Amino acid sequence: MPPSLPTNSVRLKVILHGLFLVSGTVTVLIGQILPLLARHYSLNDLQLSFYFPAQFAGSLAGTFLTSRYARQNRFLQASMVGAALMASGLLMMNVDSFAVSLTAFFLNGIGIGLTLPAINMTVLELSPQKTASALSLLNFCWGVGAIICKPFVDLTSLGTNIWPTTFLLAVPMLTAAAMLYFQPTRVIMSVAADTAGNDGEAPIWTLPLAWVIALFNFIHVGFESGMGGWLTTYTERIDQTRAGHWLSPTLLYFLFFVIGRGFAPLLFRFLNENKMLILGLMVVLGGMMVTVTALSASTLGIGAAIAGFGTSWIFPTNVARFSKMFGPSASRRATPLFICGTLGAAASTWLIGFVSDRTGDLRSGMYVLVGCILLLIIVQAALSARRMADV
Repeated sequence: MPPSLPTNSVRLKVILHGLFLVSGTVTVLIGQILPLLARHYSLNDLQLSFYFPAQFAGSLAGTFLTSRYARQNRFLQASMVGAALMASGLLMMNVDSFAVSLTAFFLNGIGIGLTLPAINMTVLELSPQKTASALSLLNFCWGVGAIICKPFVDLTSLGTNIWPTTFLLAVPMLTAAAMLYFQPTRVIMSVAADTAGNDGEAPIWTLPLAWVIALFNFIHVGFESGMGGWLTTYTERIDQTRAGHWLSPTLLYFLFFVIGRGFAPLLFRFLNENKMLILGLMVVLGGMMVTVTALSASTLGIGAAIAGFGTSWIFPTNVARFSKMFGPSASRRATPLFICGTLGAAASTWLIGFVSDRTGDLRSGMYVLVGCILLLIIVQAALSARRMADV
């Protein structure tokens, strides 16, 4: 008989969904305050790009730490510690030192790497009968947090002073951590059946196909991170007066990203995974061509919206493909897949800054993202051909 759910499961879900929403804002905060940091510390684009590897290195460390909590099924503790670390990182961003601010983003990354996977797994355990809808609602909350990040920063920052912004984000983080600490439930036992036979399956990561899918994840997460991280700065370079507008290209990108997540199930009624991925990549490519050639913030907003819509279903579809190809136990052995995504995010965001610094034009750096999409189309074509050959 499977273990029963804790009596405070509804309360835990409310806390975790609220924490996940704020985490969405904190995760993409780096891109929204990048122009403020550039002005405050008089940084060039290459120096600015160091913030991204700092946060993603922390996220990678947090992901490894999460695996330790996972062995004891202590995801609630991981969420609590992650929230406290994110709050600490947010407050450290106000120390007037470039080195300390880099450390703050590293700390923030550890919190993100701990909290996001842990909350996903906890909600799965608390919703054994409706896992797909539960995760959809949870990630919708993250999307809402990402959407409101840009206008939130515009409303709360004071010139280059981000103290009000970081304080208003740190408070709910610490509140959620305290609420989790005082909950009577410490461990949620797995409700899902775990078949022993899966442990004897062939190792996934000895197969070249698994690494090709991981390469796809490396490039695509790199693209998403590059867009989310540099779009606000790119908008400011094109039209500084529109960068702070409430309907900014950054807001449109995340808004249509969330809309696309909701629209994707309708498309899946008519298209399989491979066709959905190709469709998404072609839409993103069209949006990026508008983005990198835009001469006004209005045109840039159109390109960002198209790119956000097209990329919205690519990540979950690639993860679903991984699970479908390698069986139901694949999710427990997918750590290299997500590590590749984090490494891709660090690489692309840094490379944009490097190219921009060398050419003296951020537009040139944004062409890195066009290259990412072209590479993804090649990789996807290879995977589709492999799938057709297997059939």
